[in-house]
Amino acid sequence: MSLGPAGASLDPEQAENFEDMEKQFAVKAVQHMTTYWAILEKMKGSQLRLTKIDDEIYDHFKKDFPEFDATETIDEDQMKSKEGKERWRNFMTVYEKRIDDYNFGTMLRANPKFEYGEKETIFAMRMQFYAIEIARNRQGLNDWVYEQAHT
Repeated sequence: MSLGPAGASLDPEQAENFEDMEKQFAVKAVQHMTTYWAILEKMKGSQLRLTKIDDEIYDHFKKDFPEFDATETIDEDQMKSKEGKERWRNFMTVYEKRIDDYNFGTMLRANPKFEYGEKETIFAMRMQFYAIEIARNRQGLNDWVYEQAHT
């Protein structure tokens, strides 16, 4: 969506309803979050495939982010720093034509040990979600959700 050239004034008569757009985004992000949680309650994360190319995403993620520790809390400041944004942008663009909504905003748990919550959730791009959750699932870090739901 373009609002026109930089510095151009926005004509209120021509502007879309941004409030409605924000609400639609929020609804879609929450639906994605609740759907993923419901899946984790029905199937162990270690047995789950999030995409058709999980193996490729996982290998690429390990190569581009070798320091990432899936057991730890995500450093949101580092992730969203100028350098962090550039690293993630380079990682994500590879999937532009391969993963639907690869750069759509979604909710990501900052730490795999906790449920989604106001203080435990960060805003991330869909490919960040996939890369991090695939890594967590491969390491069995989300299996507790299934086990808790079945005790």
